[in-house]
Amino acid sequence: MTTTARETVLGRIRDALALAPAPEVTVPRAYRTGRALPDADRLALFTDRLVDYRAEVHPCTAEETAATVATVLATRGARLVGIPAGLDRTWLAAYDGEVREDDAAVAPPALDALDGVVTASAVSCAETGTIFLDGSPDQGRRALTLVPDLHVCVVDLSSVVVGVPEAVARLAPERPTTLISGPSATSDIELERVEGVHGPRTLDVIIRTDV
Repeated sequence: MTTTARETVLGRIRDALALAPAPEVTVPRAYRTGRALPDADRLALFTDRLVDYRAEVHPCTAEETAATVATVLATRGARLVGIPAGLDRTWLAAYDGEVREDDAAVAPPALDALDGVVTASAVSCAETGTIFLDGSPDQGRRALTLVPDLHVCVVDLSSVVVGVPEAVARLAPERPTTLISGPSATSDIELERVEGVHGPRTLDVIIRTDV
């Protein structure tokens, strides 16, 4: 059997690692934690970061959730919307289109038939404009939020923290975590921005300011 140069090099590295003693490594964990900001400041910082990522931000009260969701979906022309099984159905009470509850038996490619998806969120980081989804019943499986071209994500201001350490501290490490920082986007070799390559092309964030 012919051995490639790559296999030879990797084999030598493996041999060297096997012979070398494994040193103890101490990973520093002196992260900045416990930072806090007033509600208005967290909202302003989070909104600024989201807008910078080209997400659309819609602040509202809890009572206005259904009307805001309906307005966003109507503005986007979404007539068939997917939702996770555990989403609060009252959020869709004012929406006059078709709502389809997701099921794990539905193959991910079939989710492309949806005009968009509406989910809740687990926690968000104001400093980076990042929304964390953890696969909870009101957020659904990862495919549901990656395949459709539109994601309407409802965020409670009480779940928005200042920094990444504060956000991670609220997450359960055993849950599948998806991090969202604006619509999916990348750049080609000429630095031309292309959106919708790895996820939704459009992200609408509804921030409930009194929850």
